[in-house]
Amino acid sequence: MRLHVADHPLVAHKLTVLRDVTTPSATFRLLVDELVTLLAYEATRDVRTREVEITTPVATTTGTKLAQPRPLVVPILRAGLGMLDGMTRLLPSAEVGFLGMQRDEETLEAITYANRLPEDLSGRQCFLLDPMLATGGTLVAAIDYLLQRGARDVTAVCLLAAPEGIKVVEDFVGDRADVQVVVAAVDERLNEKAYIVPGLGDAGDRLYGVV
Repeated sequence: MRLHVADHPLVAHKLTVLRDVTTPSATFRLLVDELVTLLAYEATRDVRTREVEITTPVATTTGTKLAQPRPLVVPILRAGLGMLDGMTRLLPSAEVGFLGMQRDEETLEAITYANRLPEDLSGRQCFLLDPMLATGGTLVAAIDYLLQRGARDVTAVCLLAAPEGIKVVEDFVGDRADVQVVVAAVDERLNEKAYIVPGLGDAGDRLYGVV
């Protein structure tokens, strides 16, 4: 597994405002959208391309286009949905699948309750969206779900990660597939309730309110 921490002053600035408990949901949603677009730039450095010949107003030249099959963007519901627009803004030609997962607050294990994904992901570059990599349980379950369908190239885009969660993902992935995790920051630790510290709270609740 490869870990990439985005080191950019705009990323740090937006993340600071997201952490602030006084930031309202409307501003939080806007900043998540902007931050994910910055992270998507880093996450797509290795997106597959092909050469094409085009004609400019002046001459014929060789350019670059995204290769087939198209990349697949998969937000993990519900919080990952708040990251979708920021990702597809940079990858408008990507297909979008959905994976519904939630953490059992007692066992801390991930429960899958919905999916909308192609049956065969062989040869597809997949981008998972989940704001928080905390215990790693949800992300591991999501990665495993994609691997079972044939994916071997998976990039997870997260706002924050805890060292404990990164270790869990590393141990799970091993050499099974090419997996990259792109984050805005790696925080100190998890607390006794498995929340990231200092973190930014429950990303889903801060995006959409407590339901």
